[in-house]
Amino acid sequence: MISGRHYLPKVCRRSPGRLVEYVVAGCRRLLVTGFVRAMTVHPVFKVPRLLLARGGAHVGSRPLRTSCSLQLPGLGPDDGGARCNPGPGSSSQDARVKDFGHEFVAEYATIRAKYETPKHPLVLAHGLMGFSELKLAGRFLPPIHYWHGIREALEANGVTVITATVPATGSIAQRAAALGQSIADQASGLSVNIVAHSMGGLDARYLVSQMKPANVDVRALVTVASPHHGSAFADYVIRAIGPQYLPRLYDAWERMTGMGTAAFAQLTRDFMDREFNPSTPDNPGVRYFSYGAAIQGRPPLLSPFRLSHRILDKMDGPNDGLVSVESSKWGTYKGTLVGVNHLDLINWTNRLRYTVNKWMGHPRTFNAVAFYLDVADMLAKEGLCPAF
Repeated sequence: MISGRHYLPKVCRRSPGRLVEYVVAGCRRLLVTGFVRAMTVHPVFKVPRLLLARGGAHVGSRPLRTSCSLQLPGLGPDDGGARCNPGPGSSSQDARVKDFGHEFVAEYATIRAKYETPKHPLVLAHGLMGFSELKLAGRFLPPIHYWHGIREALEANGVTVITATVPATGSIAQRAAALGQSIADQASGLSVNIVAHSMGGLDARYLVSQMKPANVDVRALVTVASPHHGSAFADYVIRAIGPQYLPRLYDAWERMTGMGTAAFAQLTRDFMDREFNPSTPDNPGVRYFSYGAAIQGRPPLLSPFRLSHRILDKMDGPNDGLVSVESSKWGTYKGTLVGVNHLDLINWTNRLRYTVNKWMGHPRTFNAVAFYLDVADMLAKEGLCPAF
């Protein structure tokens, strides 16, 4: 059994009120971190878009390296124990991963000269805390996009793209309903393929399995690092807070952000494997594909995934900082993106980090734009997007 309180300051363990303040402050820091990462790739700060220059843009992950992770307080042998993270090319040796699939190490380092173009619109479904477009300063600054540069690259290749907007922290059912409405409003009756990041994959599964709206025809669903079997980090956070304090924390969150809290409890492993998956069977008319991702080595000191990666590594094995490889699998598993974190997957890369790595002679190994162009290419070649 894991006692997450080992990670909390003593004052929080003594005072429930201070615990709530501590967690809410942590949420603020996470939001600020996300904003800063967005700024490092935003065009207003003169960072090149990278995507329309087909020849050499590299957007990627930190270089592969080997490191030993330390024993975490409260984690015993049954929770994974201490072990060394595998080095380059050896991630599939982790015994907890039943099938690592194809390991994409550098296949998406650069953008190819040619990609097939699907004929059906491609729906991009965002994850927890996501958005289609975020305006932080009204007309004074350009908006920030969740799918940074990805939509533009797909459209430049002739793909019709729909970006859906759903409640950031709503329940899966609420988010799925909003996803279906976005598709109905924008697809004009055309069949679509959905590409979903993180929790967006759960929304899409619920939509095509439980709701099946008559005016929405989904041919294929591609999930990218979606927690199909829940997230061990969600389990850890709930244990760390303590069930008796969750109502107070949820109330504080709703007052601070104006957003709901239903999504958080639905990301636990118990909810996904005991409730959601048994009641959400695959739709036989939809083809399912999935990708996972795994950070190699230990995230840098200022990474927002430094703690979550360590916890997931102990409990679930290789992961991208929020979702494990094992939990990412659903339908046809296409493979694992090696050396890639959860934000790299939507092109929210850290420019400074990659500049330093370049100076040190470490090439970038992942370009999110190249990846999504290849996903569209895969759908076209699978025969899922015939011409009308």
